[in-house]
Amino acid sequence: MTQETKHTQRRTVVVTGGGSGIGRATARAFATEGAHVLVVGRTPRPLRETAEGHPAISTLTADITTDDGPDAVVTTALERYGRLDVLVNNAALGIHGELEDLGAPDLDAQLATNLRAPVLLTRRALDALSAHSGTVVNLSTAGSLGRRAWPGMSVYGATKVALDFLTRTWALEFARRGVRVVGLAPGVIDTGMATRNGMPAEHYAAFIKDMQDRIPAGRVGTPEEIAWWIVQLASPQAQYANGTVVAVDGALSVQ
Repeated sequence: MTQETKHTQRRTVVVTGGGSGIGRATARAFATEGAHVLVVGRTPRPLRETAEGHPAISTLTADITTDDGPDAVVTTALERYGRLDVLVNNAALGIHGELEDLGAPDLDAQLATNLRAPVLLTRRALDALSAHSGTVVNLSTAGSLGRRAWPGMSVYGATKVALDFLTRTWALEFARRGVRVVGLAPGVIDTGMATRNGMPAEHYAAFIKDMQDRIPAGRVGTPEEIAWWIVQLASPQAQYANGTVVAVDGALSVQ
């Protein structure tokens, strides 16, 4: 087998929001498993930090909410690696505030990042995924599962409920093309996203402490734990899993 053949036979994974937290951990986990990984984000430096020390990871600075963002992502993956096997729709934006505190820009930004972008990126990637019986993994949240409410995060939660519905529906629509769609709903994960979105550090620390006391597992989760689940759901051995959304939250959502 030639080096070129070996190169093209390795799986290719695209991870959006790959500059930090769950996205970074996921990219590194797939790279460790032997895949080529393209991490996508709006800011170059965090992407470079994700790829540092991991030669199987390459970066693409792109805004997936723009009209040409999805095409840039898929075209780059195919140009660099010749195939696309797994799409991880991880990029998300959560703006805290009750409805009266959220303006139209807050609404539009969350809808664009959390819902419109994964819809259009998945549509653009579908042909490439179909060529290799690929998998789409949608990152949801355990905070919006079932009949739960989430004061202060209503729009963010609503986008994730919608993404869960897309996971189920796309699983049926794409099945004839050999493409699986699965979802992962993490619970409270210490990614620091809240502070990056403007929450004061002391408020974030208090939030983590409060959740540790409420979660049956007695702690919050880590990005690496969620990354492990994403890799497993996207593995060829998980082919019979389709249309499901798996909660990984230390049993918080079932207490």
